[in-house]
Amino acid sequence: MDIASYFAADFLGHSVGAWTLFMSVVVVLLVLDLGVLNRGDHEIGIRRSLILSTFYITVALLFGAWVWWDLGAESGMLFLTGFVVEKSLALDNIFVISLIFSAFAIPRAYQHRVLFWGILGVLVLRAVMIGLGAALISSFGWILYFFGAFLIFTGIKMMFAGDEPMDLEKSRILKFVRKAIPVSPTLDGHNFFTHVKKADGKAHWVATPLFLALVSIEIADIVFAVDSVPAVFAITTDPFLVYTSNIFAILGLRALYFALAAMVHRFDYLKYALALVLVIVGGKIFWTHLVGPVNTFVSLGSTIGILAAGVVLSLWKTRKDDKAAAQAGASDVSTSRTQ
Repeated sequence: MDIASYFAADFLGHSVGAWTLFMSVVVVLLVLDLGVLNRGDHEIGIRRSLILSTFYITVALLFGAWVWWDLGAESGMLFLTGFVVEKSLALDNIFVISLIFSAFAIPRAYQHRVLFWGILGVLVLRAVMIGLGAALISSFGWILYFFGAFLIFTGIKMMFAGDEPMDLEKSRILKFVRKAIPVSPTLDGHNFFTHVKKADGKAHWVATPLFLALVSIEIADIVFAVDSVPAVFAITTDPFLVYTSNIFAILGLRALYFALAAMVHRFDYLKYALALVLVIVGGKIFWTHLVGPVNTFVSLGSTIGILAAGVVLSLWKTRKDDKAAAQAGASDVSTSRTQ
């Protein structure tokens, strides 16, 4: 088989060349991220975070434009819809990641390293979950109804759920990790593992809190994937569009984290918009099979409209709290100067 025939060969409904292009873009972005854009341990500021996030979104949109050109307008719209939904659901993950870093007292200078290696785990975990989902849908078409019902239930539950703090001490996986691997009580720079001398005088390998933070973030992603993967399958059952939209949305999450973590309190009403999107996406499955297909443009437009409304309402409702916090900070500064 020559090279042209190889790249034209089918893999999960698309050519090997399409998959190769996608993976090449991902590898280049990861190399740029760790080797060029964020070399060494340093704190990423809000301005740099927003610039990097804009860069990742631009790359995702360019890839979506290629999908539109190569696979057709329908596939392009489905990719964009999946990307918007995944990106929005990923925002909810930022609050959890912030809690994890706070719980393990991880300095901001080391947080990017944890998030970078976390994304490598996500690439594998999402591939496994999406592959499993695609296989189930191929063998049992009725499982889409289960996905739809699950999304509707999750959306309704999210609307009425309270903001309960995350208790990492209750995590069974973390308890297992602590029992299986000795853990150092302190950090050792950016290392996930370090040498510690014990009573016998010998140096032993032990995990650092940085490694526990990495494990916790991977666990959090699995939990969030339970919602996000069915949500994209409800939009399209094409594994290529599902996986690529997932990964492009998550790739930019690290960059966006450093900007939004400082102002996550301003998005109190976003969860209601996300909940409504989940209900609509879940209901779309039943509508498509019982009534008829939903126009892809309408689906994308309604998704963006609902999420935009949630963001605008959140910023408008919390503007007074933000001003009050700023005035309180200014008052504290002036008081300290007079003393």
